[in-house]
Amino acid sequence: MKRLFLSQSKLSLFLECPRCFWLDVKGIKKRPVSIFPSLPSGMDSILKKYFDEFRCKNCLPPELEGKLKGHLFNDMEKLEVWRNNFKGLQYVDEESGIGLMGALDDLFVDDEEFNIPLDFKTRGFPLKEDTHQHYQHQVDIYCFLLDVNGNKTREFACLLFFYPLKVDSDGKVIFKSELVKIGTNKENGKKIFMDAVKVLQGEEPEPSEGCPYCNWNKS
Repeated sequence: MKRLFLSQSKLSLFLECPRCFWLDVKGIKKRPVSIFPSLPSGMDSILKKYFDEFRCKNCLPPELEGKLKGHLFNDMEKLEVWRNNFKGLQYVDEESGIGLMGALDDLFVDDEEFNIPLDFKTRGFPLKEDTHQHYQHQVDIYCFLLDVNGNKTREFACLLFFYPLKVDSDGKVIFKSELVKIGTNKENGKKIFMDAVKVLQGEEPEPSEGCPYCNWNKS
C-alpha cells in the first residue's frame, strides 16, 4: 500500500480547518479549486536557476551579499531531491505510518555549518509589518524536517520577498527584493504534523467556526 505523505500545503489546510483537511485527505470531499496565479511558480523556477548560477561560481547573489555570512548549500544532488515536490525532505511517524514531506526553495549554510532554509516569495505589493508571520508554520516544518534528517539548523529561516516596483519605458518590470529573517521552532513544526496525524486517526471533526467551506462540505 502506498504510504500517505502530508505536504506543507496539506498542513496549512489543517491549520485553517481540521474538518476540511480530514475530508480532503480521506478522499471524501475537496474544497472547490480556485484559480491560482502562475507568477509565483514561474518566479520560483527563475530564482532557483538564478541562485544556482551563483552557487556554481561559489559566491552569493546581491540579494544575500552582506546580509548573511556563509555560503549557499553546495550539494546539488541533495538539493535537487529536496526541491522536488514529489520527494523533498521526508519524515515518517513510525506509530501511524504517516509521512511528512516538504520541498525547499534553497538552503543557506552559515560559517558554523548550520543550515538556514531560504524561501522565495512573490507578492503584488510591498511588505506589511506582519507579512512574514503568515509563513511561520512553513519555516517551522522546514527546520523540523532538516533537523530530523541530520542537518543542524539555526533558530531562524530567511524569506526572500520580491514585488514589482515599477515598469521601465521599454516595458521591463523592475522587482524589489527584501530579505526577512523569521524565528523558527522545529518542535512546533513537529507538533503541527502530529496534531494533524491525530485528527486523521479520529472521527470527522466538527465544522470549524468561521470556515467558509464547511457549510458547503456538509453531507
